[in-house]
Amino acid sequence: MSANLTLARPYARAAFESAKAENALKDWSAKLAFAAHVAATAEVKVLLGSPKLAIADQVGLLLPQGENLGGSFVRFLEELAKHRRLSVLGEVQEGFEALKREAEGLIRATVKTAVALDAQQADTLKKALKRKFEREIEIENVVDPTIIGGAVIDTGHLVIDGSVRGRLARLAQDIAR
Repeated sequence: MSANLTLARPYARAAFESAKAENALKDWSAKLAFAAHVAATAEVKVLLGSPKLAIADQVGLLLPQGENLGGSFVRFLEELAKHRRLSVLGEVQEGFEALKREAEGLIRATVKTAVALDAQQADTLKKALKRKFEREIEIENVVDPTIIGGAVIDTGHLVIDGSVRGRLARLAQDIAR
């Protein structure tokens, strides 16, 4: 997986720079999400892995219906296909979205809790994180009953472990000393 991220990073940067230059971040975001979703299906993976399928046909599989065949997004997909990198399209899309959020001053926080957050809890947490980071926050709630209670907040750069499981682990370390 980390090898795929390494391969995808320069392509994500190139896609972001192209979209930014065209003032089309939202458009590229939607197209990349569509292409990555299609490329992730089992049937399409098999087709994209075939050296017999022409580059134009590979790209055609990944385009939304009615897409301009001469556009920069198509040329981007052609480059990926030419270098046999369509298999990392999902990672390219993730990298693109991370760069887009950064440019928009947005932080995505994954909040792991034992039970799902309700709207009020999510809003309260979002406001607290906004005060802490002084940036807009996008929250993704992941339910993980193994943390027992509390929350683990991961922003990609910082992890705040306020879970019961984390506290018990720290207590066990302190006792062992």
